[in-house]
Amino acid sequence: MKFEMEGAHIYVPDGLDQEKGLARTTHLGISAHQDDLEIISADGILKCFQRQDLWFTGIVVTNGSGSPRDDLYKNYTDEEMRVVRVKEQKKAAYIGEYAAQVFLDYPSSVVKDGCSDLPVKDLVKILKIARPRIVYTHNLADKHDTHVAVVLKVIQAIRLLPSDERPEAFYGGEVWRDLDWMVDKDKVVFDVSAHVNLQTALLGVFDSQICGGKRYDLATMGRRVAHATYFESHGTDFATGLIYGMDMTPLVKDPMLDISEFIQKYIDRFSQEVR
Repeated sequence: MKFEMEGAHIYVPDGLDQEKGLARTTHLGISAHQDDLEIISADGILKCFQRQDLWFTGIVVTNGSGSPRDDLYKNYTDEEMRVVRVKEQKKAAYIGEYAAQVFLDYPSSVVKDGCSDLPVKDLVKILKIARPRIVYTHNLADKHDTHVAVVLKVIQAIRLLPSDERPEAFYGGEVWRDLDWMVDKDKVVFDVSAHVNLQTALLGVFDSQICGGKRYDLATMGRRVAHATYFESHGTDFATGLIYGMDMTPLVKDPMLDISEFIQKYIDRFSQEVR
C-alpha cells in the first residue's frame, strides 16, 4: 500500500500479506501516538485475543518523534526516539496478536492542521480494506490537542465512506482526561476484568515512556480498577476493571451532525445532573 508519508508502513505480526492481514480486521483502533492504542482500545484487543474469527488492527497516526524523554533515553535525538517508539509498538502488536499494525508517520503539526487532508486520505485507504465493525479512537473531550485532531480526521475519513462501509459502532476512549464526568446513562462501559496480565504486558513494553517519567502502565490499570469500584455507589462491584467510552456512532451514521454540538450535549447533561 502507498501512503502519503515516506516512512509510513504496515507490520503484520504473523507474516500474512499486508492487505490480507488488514482485510480480516473486525476491531480497529486509531490513535495519535504509540501506546495510546493499548489504552483506548483494550476492549477490542481483549475481544480479539486468541480468536480466529475476530481480529484487532491498530493505526498510529503520528511518528512519536517529539516524545518527552529521560533516563536511558535522555540524549536520544527525535529520529532515534521515532525508531524506538515504532519498535515498542511492534512489540505490543506481537504480544496482543494484532491482525496488523499501521504506522502513518505524520508529524503532529500536520495532524493538527485543519487544512491538511493527507491523514484523511490514508485513513480512507485503510478503512476500505479493513472494513472494521467497531472503531475505537480518542474521545472529543480529550485535553490533548493532537488526540482531538486525530478524532476529527477519523470522523472526516469515515464520513467519506459509502454508508454500507461505515463501522457499526464508533467509540471514543480515555487517555488525557477520563470519562468519569459523563452521566452514567451516556457512558459505554467496557468490562476489562479479564487478562490483566496481558493488559499489563501491553502497557509495559513502552519503556521509553515509562523511563521518561510517565507511569502510564500503573496509571492506566489504576484507572480501570477505580472505575470498577466507583461506578456504582449502591451495589457491589460486578467487575475488577472498567473502561468508559463515548459513543460517537451518530457522528458517522449522520454526516450532517455538528461535531461541536454533539459533544456539547454530553457536557450539558453533566451540567444539568450536577445542578
